[in-house]
Amino acid sequence: MADNLLEVKNLKKYFNTPRGPLHAVDDITFTIERGHTLGVVGESGCGKSTLGRTIIGLLESTQGEIRFEGLDITHPDMKRKKELCKEMQMVFQDPFSSLNPRRCVAELIAEPLKIFKVYKFAKERDERVFELMDVVGLDRRFATSYPHELDGGRRQRIGIARALAMDPKFIVCDEPVSALDVSIQAQVLNLLQDLQDERGLTYIIITHDLSVVRHISDEIMVMYLGCMVEKCDAKELFVHTLHPYTKGLLSAIPIPTVKEKKPPVLLEGELTSPINPKPVCRFANRCKYCTEQCLQSAPALEEVLPGHFVACHHVREINGL
Repeated sequence: MADNLLEVKNLKKYFNTPRGPLHAVDDITFTIERGHTLGVVGESGCGKSTLGRTIIGLLESTQGEIRFEGLDITHPDMKRKKELCKEMQMVFQDPFSSLNPRRCVAELIAEPLKIFKVYKFAKERDERVFELMDVVGLDRRFATSYPHELDGGRRQRIGIARALAMDPKFIVCDEPVSALDVSIQAQVLNLLQDLQDERGLTYIIITHDLSVVRHISDEIMVMYLGCMVEKCDAKELFVHTLHPYTKGLLSAIPIPTVKEKKPPVLLEGELTSPINPKPVCRFANRCKYCTEQCLQSAPALEEVLPGHFVACHHVREINGL
């Protein structure tokens, strides 16, 4: 039996608007094994970041259940929420806006240690800060520097060091490399992978770029307008891409080659409004395989191939299964 660290069941997160509830996350269910990585991909506005923030407790869920190490943490009290901060952490998308510009590097990394009063003496705390800087590959000479004096890669390393301060078991990485140069992206991704191997960390990696999560993820979940449309093993997704939306995302990855490439899969049409949506396929307006059935009912997530789940009425016809 798999040792699941995190279990999410029928999770929903709606935001009230003057026009009705906005369905940011709508009926998401998945599990993550201890020490594994789940990549969550999709366009901007599909609900990826809201999903991560709801799981971590930064947002209150509308409906559903979140279980961490077998315990229900969906609506924890303040005491339990504070305890969970030691076990669950987040690395934010923008490595500049997520750091207090008035604090130097050492103060930023030491902040959780001070909040939880881990060390009685400042010297012990400073030693821990230097240790964390060494772990994330941040030179100790930057201890007294401020965020605006550093480049994006070093700022993101501060965020990772701060997330590691309390030795968490689970980290949500919300677009951890989207604001970085390509060469720095590889360094940060390799760092995350090394930390996982050394410490047995469990990750959710949120991104809009499938190429980012291709090698770091064990499983990949594709989201579209708050719903899960495809989920399977990371290698399987690139070998057998089944959902029309996922095919469009893969087609958007630039491939450096002198050979003639296949024509890109263009996703045309208008996005369906996530505000009080009708119970139909939300991708129907942009799908060339759309039929009357797609406009009348929402497709259920089903196991089309072993361990490969897809939400599409015509997935078998499209892929000849």
